[in-house]
Amino acid sequence: MEFAAIFALSLLIGALVVLVAVAVGRQKGELSEQNEQKKDTSAPVEENAAKASSKKQKHQQRPRKEKPQQHTFTHKLLASSLKNHSGNVTCLDFSSNGKYLASCSDDRTIRIWSTKDFLDRDHKCLRANVEFDHATLVRFSPDSRAFITWLANGETIHIYKMIKKDDGTFSFKAASEDFPQKHKGVAINIGIAETGKFIMSASVDTTIVIWDLKGEVLATINTNQMTNSHVAVSPCGRFVASCGFTPDVKVWEVCFAKSGEFKEVARAFDLKGHSAGVYSFDFSNDSRRMVTVSKDGTWKLWDTDVEYKKKQDPYLLQTVPCQVSEGSRIALSPDGRVVAISNGCDLAMYSASTGELEEEFHGVHSKEITDLKFDINNRFLVSSGDRAIRVFHNVTGYRAAIQDMQTMLKKASNDGVRQRLQQQITDAQNALGTVLNATKN
Repeated sequence: MEFAAIFALSLLIGALVVLVAVAVGRQKGELSEQNEQKKDTSAPVEENAAKASSKKQKHQQRPRKEKPQQHTFTHKLLASSLKNHSGNVTCLDFSSNGKYLASCSDDRTIRIWSTKDFLDRDHKCLRANVEFDHATLVRFSPDSRAFITWLANGETIHIYKMIKKDDGTFSFKAASEDFPQKHKGVAINIGIAETGKFIMSASVDTTIVIWDLKGEVLATINTNQMTNSHVAVSPCGRFVASCGFTPDVKVWEVCFAKSGEFKEVARAFDLKGHSAGVYSFDFSNDSRRMVTVSKDGTWKLWDTDVEYKKKQDPYLLQTVPCQVSEGSRIALSPDGRVVAISNGCDLAMYSASTGELEEEFHGVHSKEITDLKFDINNRFLVSSGDRAIRVFHNVTGYRAAIQDMQTMLKKASNDGVRQRLQQQITDAQNALGTVLNATKN
């Protein structure tokens, strides 16, 4: 009995121990499952939080967009580079008094530069802002106290007056009203007659519009050339010329009565001789010479000092092979001695009298050259094509002037004329020597 009681008690104690062990094990298992579930649910949250933190850090560390590097160009005849524009420069124009250069850009500004600062290290300029638009073309008024622009989005002419301040600088006041919209195509040029009697605008279609200064249309010309590639007003203010798809240049006279009233636009003469479309043309300052550059790979020099009313045709003086590309520009120096031609991003300068290639400049701009201009004093050639304006010494012009005067000196019989020519030759040689010494240094 005593043994049986002890055995029963042992079984009871063992059963209790087993039950306690099972209960403890089950509780541990539940706690373990709960911990695993917590880990499973917290892991995505922690992962998402880590990703968000990483993105925030990346966003904070994201580098700013750097402006494209300015195209670099160097040459011994490069006088300076004007670099204040932040957008591509599309058009250039010198004032008739030779003091200022105007430039317009897609950065919504027109800038006025002083030509006397061209050789300085710093090139200050005055800025006129174009509100809610940008200008693609700019031209000075004959008195250099205003300029007109072509607005890209407004597709119209906009006028700015230049108001001189006490410190000698200018402020700019935009006219309250723009000219009416008359063109259906993209504008390729605008101009103001030196006489101040009319304004011209032209587009890539066949239309040229002649305006008075108040924005009233005087006449509309249909060039019948399928497309216009270049249109310009002559420096004398009498003529408007156009070139395009056809292999000639058409010239009209804008006629006014002695009383000043507009009469008509009459065909004056044509420049015929190219075998393909003409890209561009230019006048000398006295309008007695013209140059043309064509798709046929030549440039031509013309004597336009003719009696066109008696049906006399212009004389062809030179035909010279040259490198051209779509959109090539040509410029004739005001004295008619130098021809400059663009070919993509390159420039070439020729003697107008001999046709000889005098200078070549490669990679002047990072983009196709958009404009070429000589200053009124024949000292500089400027070009645009990217954000910079390149200013070149017109060494070819100095040499051509010296050569012409030496030829005249040999033919001169009057002592006074000989002395005057000799002095002019000396002055030109000294100026050329100064430029060449500066380029060496």
